[in-house]
Amino acid sequence: MKKILTLFAVVGLFAFSSCSDDNADGNTISEVFEVSGVNFASNNNFSILVDLNPAIYESDVILVYRLSAVENGRDIWKLLPDTYYLANGTRDFSYEFDFGQDDINIFMEGNNLGTVNASFRTDQVFRIVIVPGSFSPTGKSTKADYSDYNAVIAKYNINDSNVKKLN
Repeated sequence: MKKILTLFAVVGLFAFSSCSDDNADGNTISEVFEVSGVNFASNNNFSILVDLNPAIYESDVILVYRLSAVENGRDIWKLLPDTYYLANGTRDFSYEFDFGQDDINIFMEGNNLGTVNASFRTDQVFRIVIVPGSFSPTGKSTKADYSDYNAVIAKYNINDSNVKKLN
């Protein structure tokens, strides 16, 4: 009887350890993808569809950042949604996104997108950060300041030098 209980305990231990989403270093796997050369125009409905392969889990958190500037050699990333306003305070346009398990749709919204300055519509660069919903590196439920790309990279111990290019 003791041998059967020991066998069940060992099998249970293996079963529970195989349910982990940790990699060999003990860290949950977070990923960064980059999509560059994005052009928003009427012929693509001012949007781009980015396929996710493999698909993400329903609990995963998706963050999308747009390269808004380079200052002193450092990239400045802005979290989407990101809205730009006219001088009178009304919205001119926004960068938005939505996602499912298989893809991410990055798009512009506004009243007359064809009149938006080309520097905002052509040759855009986006970073997509996938953070598993179960991530808890220290057992605490605190999250990073998602508006700060560098804080997210640091908080989730993501290797920013190994960004996967999607195009």
